[in-house]
Amino acid sequence: MAGRTTFEEVPVEKLRWRCDPDSLGFESTNECDYYAGIIGQDRAVKALMMGLQIKSPGYNVYASGRSGTGKTSTIMSILNQMDLTDKRPGDICYVNNFKNPDMPKVICLPAGMGKSFQSDMDEMIAYLRRQLPFIFESETFKKESEEMIEQYRTKQIELFREFNENISKENFQLVQIQIGPFTRQDIVPLYEGKPVPIEQLESLVEQDKFDREELEKIKKKLIEFRIELDSLMRETRQIERDLRAETEQLEHRTGLPVVSGVISDIRVKYAQNHDKVNSYLDEVQENILSNLKLLKEREEEQPAAQPMMPVMQPSAASRFLEYKVNVLVDNSHTEKRPVIFETDPNFKNLFGTIEREIDRSGFWKTDFTKIKAGSMLRANGGFIVFNAYDALIEPGVWFTLKRTLKNMSLNLQPYDPYGFIPTALKPEPIDLDIKVIMIGDAYIYYQLYHLTDDFRKIFKTKADFDTEMPNEAKHIQEYICFIKKIIDDEKLLPFDKKAAAAIIEFGTRLTGRQKKLSTRFVEIADLVREAGFWAQQEGSDVVSDIHVDKAYDEKIRRAAMIEDKIQEMIDDGTIMIDTDEAVVGQVNGLSVYDMGDHAFGKPSRITVQTSIGRAGVINIEREAKLSGSTHDKGVLILEGYIRGKYAQDKPLTMSASIAFEQSYGGVDGDSASSTEMYAILSSLSGVPIRQDIAVTGSMNQRGEIQPIGGVNYKIEGFFDVCKARGLTGRQGVMIPALNVPELMLKKEVVRAIADGKFHIYAVKHIDEGIELLTGVVAGVKDAEGYYPKGTINCLVDEKLKSIALSLKDFGAEEKKTPDKTTESV
Repeated sequence: MAGRTTFEEVPVEKLRWRCDPDSLGFESTNECDYYAGIIGQDRAVKALMMGLQIKSPGYNVYASGRSGTGKTSTIMSILNQMDLTDKRPGDICYVNNFKNPDMPKVICLPAGMGKSFQSDMDEMIAYLRRQLPFIFESETFKKESEEMIEQYRTKQIELFREFNENISKENFQLVQIQIGPFTRQDIVPLYEGKPVPIEQLESLVEQDKFDREELEKIKKKLIEFRIELDSLMRETRQIERDLRAETEQLEHRTGLPVVSGVISDIRVKYAQNHDKVNSYLDEVQENILSNLKLLKEREEEQPAAQPMMPVMQPSAASRFLEYKVNVLVDNSHTEKRPVIFETDPNFKNLFGTIEREIDRSGFWKTDFTKIKAGSMLRANGGFIVFNAYDALIEPGVWFTLKRTLKNMSLNLQPYDPYGFIPTALKPEPIDLDIKVIMIGDAYIYYQLYHLTDDFRKIFKTKADFDTEMPNEAKHIQEYICFIKKIIDDEKLLPFDKKAAAAIIEFGTRLTGRQKKLSTRFVEIADLVREAGFWAQQEGSDVVSDIHVDKAYDEKIRRAAMIEDKIQEMIDDGTIMIDTDEAVVGQVNGLSVYDMGDHAFGKPSRITVQTSIGRAGVINIEREAKLSGSTHDKGVLILEGYIRGKYAQDKPLTMSASIAFEQSYGGVDGDSASSTEMYAILSSLSGVPIRQDIAVTGSMNQRGEIQPIGGVNYKIEGFFDVCKARGLTGRQGVMIPALNVPELMLKKEVVRAIADGKFHIYAVKHIDEGIELLTGVVAGVKDAEGYYPKGTINCLVDEKLKSIALSLKDFGAEEKKTPDKTTESV
């Protein structure tokens, strides 16, 4: 049954939204206002403002959205607009813990006082090193010290004199015995008025020159005297200890006024209402007074380093290291809360570290002065912004960030996952008051949200950046102001109204919807810059729409090498595509290739072969493991449509194989399901399908055509193929009717359609589409449940009945025919 020969086309005015240059209200952007505001991100801006202003813990911000939507610039703009002068962060210092040097103490001081405290402590040590030697060299100290020493020395001499007198009465004498480099007191007997060792008397006994009994008496007495000598030596050592203690007390009394005076000056300057500074200065004073010997030596008296071993002697700085102040964060020049954009968020840059060095013995060592701050500490009291992906790929960053934000305190440690170089230091944690803004895409956000419970506790604010906004007058004016901003900031040529309109139309094309404008301002700004470049190359004083079009064309040409290669293969027949005649069971489908920086559409030949069988619809792509899950779903849906429409009064006993010819890289998406359905209907009915009409569209089980993505790329892809072979005036593309509002075709395609050289058809149902492709009426069941003769549906229905009967008859024949092998046996 012949069908319609003409079909309603999509009107030209619906093929592309046009921005009327005269409606913009200016002739050149020189007449426009500069605008530095945030465009089209109301939802994200509200979320950011809330997250940044709430003081409660956990309200850190995750800025989510596609690259180019202005996340970083928006955050910078909001932070610049906020009043950050309400709180000036203080300085953060680490000092020695004299009671436990492995656990340095943290001291927080008002802004600018950290460096001053560090300098005053260094000056204090320098002052004491200058003054204490003079004090301990004074006549008063020397006289008192010498009197004390003489008193104890006299006491020792008296004890030895009395002891020596007592032993002399018994013919013994005290002597000094040399043992290596040391000497010691000992007692020896007198023989003939001279001290002799006991061994010599034993030798005389052997020679019968000395009485043995007398020797035994001498030995017994010698033991008694040596016991007394040991007691005397203990008493002497105690006298020496008493002397040292009294000497230390004297030094303490002498040095106390100087030490306490200089520390008192520091205490008055820094310790008001600061218990930690008071406590630290008390420990400093106690430690200095306990180590006056180190300080009272003149610098010239310090041991000089040996020429051959320069590392064996500690430097002056290391000798007084315990009194230094390590200023981690110096906010002396900070007038408001800090805002830090960390471009390299690795562990060390974010959280700081504890540096190490090799000592003279070849071992690693460190101390509290080697503690270094990261950007988290420098941003304390303010805000830190960094990229989520950059941080997550760095070892140790995420787990440390979680702990830090949960506890709002930072434990400084170097990142050493294998523990090759252990660090004995465990610095006191530093309390944090910070807002973290992490920038990333939606995929990372949802991965973190679902895979770790801590994420939702520490990043309670999600600022979602949209890629589009309504195409309305307000936003069009904001687009113009954005163009003006780029022009003024980068000293570009002015744009006339036609150029501005072309930029706005490009923004609409980026969204793929006529009622939307893109917020991917990185791409908008690039097109503005490149249009200005081409205008400058031509020597123009103003940028016009022809320069914008050239910039867009050049942008596509730079990235279109793969597209051109595919087009070449289509042109020379390597990829087989028909654009005229009609073929049974063959349709031109449309696919989109997205290379990242460039997307384009090209036709693909889809073929179907049907036969008797019970396999149903065979998806060759699936069998070859080249089909994605969405494409598999589309094939199953069209199989459901066939069963629902044609298998209500008979079994579905066909086998139909579907293939994307010359497809070797995989197929996904359901946008070809209607195309595949048309090929099946053609194969079953035997009615050929026009090859000058390419098809795209998803379908449901009711046969309704559903919208698909990339409709503009698909139309343009088939147009390019037809143009290369010559436009006949019959070629065109069939699309879902619901995709019409998304049309934003290239001007070249629109002109060809307006001239009647190319056509766009919009359909709502499979029946409409098959009529257009075959020129035969689809057909609707009558009251008795039959399709009109000669219609597509009638031909398909009769074919399926014929297949079912043939399969039944074939099965019956098989039962009647005996098995030849059995018969011969």
